[in-house]
Order: sequence, then structure tokens, then C-alpha cells
Amino acid sequence: MKVLLVGNGGREHALAWKIGQSSRVSQLFIAPGNAGTAEIGDNVPIEANNLPELVQFAQREKVDLVVVGPEEPLCAGLVDEFTQAGIRAFGPTRAAARIEGDKAYAKDLMRVHAIPTADARTFTKYRDARAYVASRDAGVVIKAAGLAKGKGVIVCDDPAEGLIALEKIMVERTFGPAGDTVLVEEKLTGPEVSVLCFVDGHTLYLLENAQDHKRIGEGDTGPNTGGMGAYSPTRLLNDDLLRQIEAEILVPIVDALRTDGAVYKGVLYAGLMLTAGGPKVLEFNARLGDPETQPILMRLKTDLVDVMEAVIDDRLDRITLQWDERPAVCVVMAAGGYPGSYETGKPITGLADAAAMPDVAVFHAGTHLQGKQVVTAGGRVLGVTALGKDLEAARKRCYEAVSKIHFEGAYYRRDIGAKA
Repeated sequence: MKVLLVGNGGREHALAWKIGQSSRVSQLFIAPGNAGTAEIGDNVPIEANNLPELVQFAQREKVDLVVVGPEEPLCAGLVDEFTQAGIRAFGPTRAAARIEGDKAYAKDLMRVHAIPTADARTFTKYRDARAYVASRDAGVVIKAAGLAKGKGVIVCDDPAEGLIALEKIMVERTFGPAGDTVLVEEKLTGPEVSVLCFVDGHTLYLLENAQDHKRIGEGDTGPNTGGMGAYSPTRLLNDDLLRQIEAEILVPIVDALRTDGAVYKGVLYAGLMLTAGGPKVLEFNARLGDPETQPILMRLKTDLVDVMEAVIDDRLDRITLQWDERPAVCVVMAAGGYPGSYETGKPITGLADAAAMPDVAVFHAGTHLQGKQVVTAGGRVLGVTALGKDLEAARKRCYEAVSKIHFEGAYYRRDIGAKA
């Protein structure tokens, strides 16, 4: 079968790597892809948000299955477009993807259906938001309600920081139209975890869990990023807690969306905080997380194409996921200056040496080919991922692989997985 994968990040390289392992796939296209995906399939120079051209390409090439990786085309309705064109596509519809694309909508849905989450107020006017934050006497979390590539959340230890964050989002418009509406939430405390599941019309199937590291600095300091690394599984979650999360959060939100007229099919991601009062939702994503995808897919043994088709056909209940019991760690190598301004076009060396290590995969996130030379092309450049007999062994192998790779200004956290 022919498969078209949409996207160009680390998540998409990991998806291409896994899809390419399926004996059922005869040809894999990636639009637009990166330097890493070019080694697995055929990169197609069509941007992920160019819906008409993607549909036309899939029709012309007689593509059998489309997999949509990033949130922007999902929220823009790319799955709907493919479905209307008679092409099978994996991912939620535009209406269902709103759970990620509109944080104010997601918060209202959780509030109405009593799904545990932080208390919050929604604002469209800077003056009103400022007055509310100024009246608070504790830390707050300021969130741009729209899509901001994982950077639209600012955790503030006190209201003064909250006022600065509001000005950044609503006045300076750092995140553009994503900040037209903001949420001001209470600041929760506790460890964060990521719980993902496949969802079809009537079945929900948990994937192995992971823990992301959102902050740029070691010890979870500095501004939020799209994610600086992750490991799977986390010891913070046991079977009882996962059953609670499934019963109190995942099933209710899927039911809430259905009640609202959106049948959810695809991958649902719940970013959670394990508070003293139980697990609470920080955010929902309508797709696989990045960089959680990298260690999770390193551990998945089941043919991913079979799973995706089962989701599309409402027969997820006939699938059994098989996992490598060994833990996996992913360390993101970023461009100097990220998540702020950074330079691109820096030559990368040592990729082959790192990838040649056993149980190591180097997933490209922001790379580009200049002739035969791989160069940097984004803030998060690589997601170096490794398996190990235990978490410490996986960390050691991962950082050994990282040490073999070099580009000017390379930055990475040295404590990914250490908190476990």
C-alpha cells in the first residue's frame, strides 16, 4: 500500500521510521519531511498546511492511507478534506481536533462534564485579564488559547510575573492570533505525565505512558518549549492510577466530544499533573506528542499501520499492542537561543556514528539537506533516542549518542529522565 505522512518534525520522522517497518507498505511519501525522513521514504515539497495540494497529490498518486502528524493541519480540517475526497486518513476531524486548537473550548468542555482540571478564567480583553491577575495572591498559569507550537503556556510564580506574561501575549502578541483569547489558571503543583491513547468510534486503548520535559533549563527552569526530551515509561503511574485516569478523564472527554457532535478517532494525548487531589488535566492534544512519540514508538512492537487502519475502521477492540519492556529515553538537541530567536543552516556532523550504536535512533526534527550535507533548520533539531535494560542504561546510551553529534550552538538538557 502507498502511505502519505504529513509533517516535518521529530514526531513525523519517528512515525516514518515506524510506518516504514510495516511489510504492508510499498511506498512512503512524507510532505514535506526533513533530512531524516528522506532516508526512509520520498519527501514531497508540499507544506503541511497546504490542504488542497496535499489532497491533489494523494489522488494523483493513488495513496491508500494518509497519516496526519501535526496539530495545525488537523485543526484546519485536513482529515475532513481527505475523507470527503474518498481517501482514508488517520487523525481526528476538525471538530474533534478543537480539543487542542481552542484551549478555552477545551476548558469549558471539562468544566461542564466535571473532568478534573485547574480552575481558570477566560479573557479576550487585556484590561480585564490584567485586573483579574492583579487581584490574585498566588502563582498563575497564563495560556494562549490558540495553537502556539507548545510555547503558549507561561508558568508564573506570582501575579507580577503573570502581568508580564499577559503583556507579552496580549499586547506584544508574541504568539500572534493564538493569544487573542487567554486563559488564566490556578498554578497546580505535582509531577507532570503524558498519557496517550488510540480512540476509534467506540474503543479507547492506552499506549505506554511517558514523561516530557517542557522547560528549556535543567531542573525544569526557564520558559516552556515544545519539549526538550522524554522517557517511557514513567514510574509515577501504576495500574490503579491509569484506570482512574481512563475512567475520570479519557472516557469522559471522548464522550463529551461525542455529545458536542464530534466523534473522536485518532490519538488523544492528555498532559496531566499528579496533584495531591488526584490527576488533573493540563492540556489535551489531538495527536501524538513530540518528543514523547520518539521513545514510545521505539518501544512499540506492533505494526503501526495495522493499528491506524483499525482505528479508521472502528475495530480497535481487535488489536493487541505489544511493547518492548525496556525503557527508552529521548534527548532533544536544540539550536542555541531556542525557544527564542536562533540561527539555522549550521552543518551537523556525527549523525551516522550515533545512529550506528545499538538500540539508538536519531530522529530529525528541524533539519534540511544542502546538497549532501545535513544542516539545522529549526529550533528543536534532533531527538536522539535510545533503549536500555533499565532507565539508567537507556540514559547513558542516549547521552553517549548525543556526544557524537555536533553543530554550532547545539544545546541540550543533561538531566532528561534524571527525575525518575
